[in-house]
Amino acid sequence: MIVLQVNQLYKSFLADEILSGVKLEVQHRDRVALVGRNGAGKSTLLKIIAGQMSYDAGDIIIPKGIQIGYLEQHAGLNSTLSIWDEMLTIFEPLLAQEKTLRSLEQRMADPAVYEDSILYAKIMSEYDQLQHNFKDAGGYQYESDIRSVLHGMQFYPEDYEKSIRSLSGGQRTRLALAKLLLSKPDLLILDEPTNHLDIETLSWLESYLKGYEGAILIVSHDRYFLDQVVSIVYEVSRHRVTKYTGNYSAYLDEKAKNYERDMKMFERQQDEKAKLEDFIQKNIARASTTKMAQSRRKMLERTEWMESPDGDEKSASFGFTIDRQSGNDVLSVDDLTIGYNAKKISSGIHLRTYREDRIALVGPNGVGKSTLLKTIVKDLSLLSGEIRYGTNVQIGYYDQEQAKLTSNKSVLKELWDEWPLMNEKDIRTVLGRFLFSGEDVDKAVSSLSGGEKARLALAKLMMQKANFLILDEPTNHLDLDSKEVLENALIDYPGTLLFVSHDRYFINRIATKVVELSGDGSFEYLGDYDYYLEKKQELLELAQMKVATPSQGQTDVTEKVSTSKIDKEAKKRERQIRRTIEELEDKMQKVIAEITHLEAELCDPEIFTNHKKILQLQEELSTAKEQHELFELEWLELNEELENIIV
Repeated sequence: MIVLQVNQLYKSFLADEILSGVKLEVQHRDRVALVGRNGAGKSTLLKIIAGQMSYDAGDIIIPKGIQIGYLEQHAGLNSTLSIWDEMLTIFEPLLAQEKTLRSLEQRMADPAVYEDSILYAKIMSEYDQLQHNFKDAGGYQYESDIRSVLHGMQFYPEDYEKSIRSLSGGQRTRLALAKLLLSKPDLLILDEPTNHLDIETLSWLESYLKGYEGAILIVSHDRYFLDQVVSIVYEVSRHRVTKYTGNYSAYLDEKAKNYERDMKMFERQQDEKAKLEDFIQKNIARASTTKMAQSRRKMLERTEWMESPDGDEKSASFGFTIDRQSGNDVLSVDDLTIGYNAKKISSGIHLRTYREDRIALVGPNGVGKSTLLKTIVKDLSLLSGEIRYGTNVQIGYYDQEQAKLTSNKSVLKELWDEWPLMNEKDIRTVLGRFLFSGEDVDKAVSSLSGGEKARLALAKLMMQKANFLILDEPTNHLDLDSKEVLENALIDYPGTLLFVSHDRYFINRIATKVVELSGDGSFEYLGDYDYYLEKKQELLELAQMKVATPSQGQTDVTEKVSTSKIDKEAKKRERQIRRTIEELEDKMQKVIAEITHLEAELCDPEIFTNHKKILQLQEELSTAKEQHELFELEWLELNEELENIIV
């Protein structure tokens, strides 16, 4: 069943054409993505479909009875109610039915009703029908649904009575999404729903949307999310919309094939056009051939020549280089405690970074990922612990908040003032590579959009030629095309990377290690994001097995490492594995030394009478042995992978 049809839609703002002849169709249970560059018209199209914006011509057909739910970008709930009471407003018809049911039950409890058989039969019939309708409408599960969705959006029972006015902007946005999901419209329209969501919440949302009963139309720059959820992609480009079947990755493959085909056709047409123009130029003035030339000129004018597949859409073009190589040891973090104004956020952080590492830092919102990066670059003071920097390490830092890009200088001056020895032409060339050209370079920095500030920050980062890049959410505000360019630049970068990102597609392409940060420490996984998920699940299952069958702690477990998505050359991977194996061996030696020391302490006669101390030592010994076992499992796994690479 069709829930939405868009036919020959046109939209302009003054003289600027935004959408031209757009066709789009959504069937029941379709999962559709709209993709395209920033400013292509994706959000405009969603607003038109949702009835929040007018259009110039065309038809939007929505069958009678189809409910549409729309969440626009950066939308947040504004309400004086508590979280729970606001969610209940969605179910007002059910609450009214429930009230009627309770009222009927009270009447049924009155003995006088039983004396009038007609009245009794009427009340029972009404109650039976209403109860049936109430059940079919979800009357016995709406509270469970509310709790489930709120939990998925990271609102817990202790939050239910909080006033919505007391929430942050990000929390209000998540709550607006939760309310829309609970309303269960036939067509769910979401504009950048993944903003303000951490990886855990994103995973929950993906799972929820996969099982959603209605149709979904999404705009998102989160490629991993699109791969997981959608099965149809419409690309908005050059005012038009093109349909592709499959998820985001399938769309990229099909688009690449179409581009290659179209480019060949365009080149053939251009050759034909050039021959016609050459013939006309040579023969139009000759009396004997002028009629032939005039005929060819008419043909040239009548022919609808194909536009270049490249169009007039420009892409950023940049790369990162280094001035000089750092030492092998780049950064060491030991037992670090981080926070703001002496207020602890996370502690027990350990991190080893070596030359050419690509480390992704992950963890839930609020755990201190950005705080850790700011502490490493000395924007914040550490609360305790130690940070050591390697030889010749030059740090380049990308701040997701763009806190330093607030001046009233022009874009040109912002860059030129930091590199005054460069001439203006070279500065303009650099800015041009980041899509700042013509009048764009005279814009005030403070007036730039989020995407423009991101590109300017990347331009400054490129100019530093640092050998250790620390990046905090570098893909925020970038459109899909710019993300691809950034990824390719970082893959070719010869230095070391430490970055925070919620973009799992980006992590998969870039990272060779994933460090998970929690409130009480950090844990390292030696692979990309998919490997991190697999390994985390394995460790969880092992822990559950130990709880279920503690006597079988020594059971052999065969582990398989999935490296199919690690986009790195085999030799580079081999070097990384060897280096990591050395690190693990060093860690295992230290843990063995700790185990030996703890066992010796437990044998000390002076401790026998101190039961509290014995319990503490036994707990520390158990933790150390568990840690050694995990390191040993990683060591065995890496050696197996190394053998496969060498073979």
